[in-house]
Amino acid sequence: MAKKRTAAASKSESSAGDVEIKPEWKIENVVATVSIELEQPGEKIDLNQIARKYTDCEYNPERFPGLVMRVEDPKATILIFSTGKMVVTGLRQASEAETVVNNVINKMKKAKVNIKNEPEITIQNIVASGDLHTSIDLNEAAIIMENAMYEPEVFPGLIYRMQEPKTVFLIFSTGRIVCTGGKTKEIVGEAIEKLVQQVKDYGVAGDQGEIEGGDDFDFI
Repeated sequence: MAKKRTAAASKSESSAGDVEIKPEWKIENVVATVSIELEQPGEKIDLNQIARKYTDCEYNPERFPGLVMRVEDPKATILIFSTGKMVVTGLRQASEAETVVNNVINKMKKAKVNIKNEPEITIQNIVASGDLHTSIDLNEAAIIMENAMYEPEVFPGLIYRMQEPKTVFLIFSTGRIVCTGGKTKEIVGEAIEKLVQQVKDYGVAGDQGEIEGGDDFDFI
């Protein structure tokens, strides 16, 4: 493994600070988990009963133990398990989780599922995509940045595990990024701002199109 160098060893301090970076980003997916309790301790949800009542559900226990329910407004996919655990994916805003879960709970009650408590909703992960609008020297970044991995023969992006706030970035040579692991929109914003400062301080940012190689990955 290559030895990490300091930022000063890569490029001059003056060139590192010359690049103006104005990132743009948006949330692509919010993942939440939900927990409910049934009125009878140890009782299991009859997923077949829900699947028979609603056409927007898929349930094939031979292939997957959970029931898949799709909600259109706000658009989301919900995995429901007989234990009362649920996973919500496909949201564009964390604030939509409560509306989606309440919608699902109402449907479950209409399917004769006796729910004891209010659902406990926990945001587990926010995935955001963005563009730094500057090229990134991924080979240099992999050497300088701690907790970074770049294997272009395997994957065209650099994987960077930011420690604080705790997030994971996919960084492409064109400046396109994916951020995952944040639990709030504010954490994602903070992580992206810190990444911008780091690529400037380390001197690995340049003008768009300046750096060749490292094909982008179409994730949007």
